[in-house]
Amino acid sequence: MDPPIAVEDAGPQADLWLTAKRAPNVRPHYAGHRDLLRERALAGGLAALPDYEILELHLFRSIPRGDVKPLAKQLLARFGSLGAVLGATVEDLKTVKGVGEALALDLKLLHEAAVRTAREVVARRAVISSWSALLAYVKTALAHEAREQFRVLFLDKKNQLIADETLNRGTVDHAPVYPREVMRRALELSASAVILVHNHPSGDPAPSSADIEMTRQVVEAGRSLRIAVHDHLIVGRDGVASLKALGLF
Repeated sequence: MDPPIAVEDAGPQADLWLTAKRAPNVRPHYAGHRDLLRERALAGGLAALPDYEILELHLFRSIPRGDVKPLAKQLLARFGSLGAVLGATVEDLKTVKGVGEALALDLKLLHEAAVRTAREVVARRAVISSWSALLAYVKTALAHEAREQFRVLFLDKKNQLIADETLNRGTVDHAPVYPREVMRRALELSASAVILVHNHPSGDPAPSSADIEMTRQVVEAGRSLRIAVHDHLIVGRDGVASLKALGLF
């Protein structure tokens, strides 16, 4: 005899068990879907799949049985895009029904892998000569962050990346930074130049008056130390704004 199952505690697995017991000869509608999706991915390439199917394929590894298409679509509906799903915090991911801590961590693993891959491209070459790679990196790292982060890229005399450090994490609209802290860390790393980076969780990368004033203060603090500020990049879901390109310092 099969052991009893506490249906109220078992969630979706209980539904699957009850379905199998009541109709043992009836195949669920999603039977074979996983194999078909894998075959399509192998035949046509992952790039040909829509976002929800890419997410499904990843969910297969975390949820070994059952239909995960509804969960994939629910995640995309909740956060708005594949990038936003991966960029969401573990706590925010867990607000979606069916997402536990282990699954949330699996999703964050994908995001971390993407960030590190983008950083490798930036780190191998002079940042100034690989500007498109730099923009791709900061967008991957920050575009979907729910709270402001202020980061600094510290560069050597050849404009190669020494370090990428988060100097402050703030609220949904503010992450204070002090020019002396930026320069103190630059001196510790023997950096010759810096690129300031922060995000706007609102999605709009347009600089505020406070952003402009703070940038000018950092530029002034670096001038006497002969530490250049190459740019200040503001990252939002709608793009990346360059204060240098905008002529704001």
